[in-house]
Amino acid sequence: MDDLLNLNAIDLDLELDWFADLLDARLKSYFRAAGADPVPIPMTPPELGGSPYAEFIRLHGFSAEERLVLILAMIPHIRPQLLDVLWIKNEATDRGCTEFGGLHGGSHGGFIPTGETALFILAGDDLATRFRMMRMFEGDHPFARANVLDLSPTSSVEPLMSGGLTIARECLHRFMTGDERRPNFNSEFPARLIETRLDWSHLVLPTSTLEQLEEIRHWLLHGSTLLDEWGMGEKLRPGFTSLFHGPPGTGKTLSACLLGKHCGCDVYKIDLSMVVSKYIGETEKNLAKVFDMAEHRRWILFFDEADALFGRRTRVDDSHDRYANQEISFLLQRIEEFNGVVILASNFKSNIDDAFIRRFHSVVYFPMPKQAERRRIWQNAFSAKAVLEPRIDLARLAEKYEVSGGTVMNVVRYSSLKALSRNDATIFLEDMEEGIRREFQKEGRTV
Repeated sequence: MDDLLNLNAIDLDLELDWFADLLDARLKSYFRAAGADPVPIPMTPPELGGSPYAEFIRLHGFSAEERLVLILAMIPHIRPQLLDVLWIKNEATDRGCTEFGGLHGGSHGGFIPTGETALFILAGDDLATRFRMMRMFEGDHPFARANVLDLSPTSSVEPLMSGGLTIARECLHRFMTGDERRPNFNSEFPARLIETRLDWSHLVLPTSTLEQLEEIRHWLLHGSTLLDEWGMGEKLRPGFTSLFHGPPGTGKTLSACLLGKHCGCDVYKIDLSMVVSKYIGETEKNLAKVFDMAEHRRWILFFDEADALFGRRTRVDDSHDRYANQEISFLLQRIEEFNGVVILASNFKSNIDDAFIRRFHSVVYFPMPKQAERRRIWQNAFSAKAVLEPRIDLARLAEKYEVSGGTVMNVVRYSSLKALSRNDATIFLEDMEEGIRREFQKEGRTV
């Protein structure tokens, strides 16, 4: 990791030196005496090495102008003193130069660049160049599509270019350390990273279900090749959407985790309690944050109990119904445009809106395990240190009780903790039966 950090430091030093020369030339040119020869602006950027920063630049094919805006957005974080020169005052007005842009921070004492700052450095007072450079801050530019940088919001009466240059924290972390930063779970990113230490051998499912999971694995491993190298990007949607449905505890979440584990993808479980809002428009904004962050990162987005968001559309009786239906329409569009994998999990397929069902690339059913499958689950569930008393017949338990794998693990947890509370490694039949009774009671069933 230190090697990548050092490579980034070397390449960013080159970029910063280039920027300093360019800024100096722009200021000298802008303030040159009337009739003086123009000062050449050094727009040729340096050759970079093999750092993660350089690889990112090459991947997106950024121009010299785009590289300048990117390094400008980074400067307050890595070398803020470079922008101190922009604090100079206009002698005629005894205030800062409007054309330099810039913001005063609440805690940061340095100059915070804005879109106006970037346009001044790139274009000076050349309006045609200014207008061309403004396109970098539009929604279809790679800066926005790849969630690299943006302008902070401004009020309706302020120019758009007066917004501060804001670089994504994940990009900044990667450009400094070479490591992919995982976002923290909070209101800005209402999703948790979920992982598993289990393997495919622990997943007990019918062959038909496993084959459908294999289809998703193939997409994760070969989807980019299909779209790019095979030229199918113009004919196929960029992502993959699947519905996992079946009773609780049948392996839906574990399957998502295993797909991510074996394909090198992070799996993020969306916290619907932080996404769904009673306020109009807030649900869409909360979801947009997650999708924007996940774009181009090969993440799997996992919506558990997805009925809350993706349920059947209601008949429009009032404004609340109308906006609820708009949320579903927004989700349809956002998922179709997303270039990653989205997995929706529900206990009942019938709860999911038909408009979504038609758009899923796969619908995977997770049934309750049959007797032979339950026996395998029971046999693999206990710790190697646990000792089952002779009266315990796992084959009989599998035959007698129709339960899911999740229920089995809850019973194992209960009976194992009872053994440990006795300072013993022996699992008693009575404890297992009590654990089963408790699970049935939770489900409203009788033993």
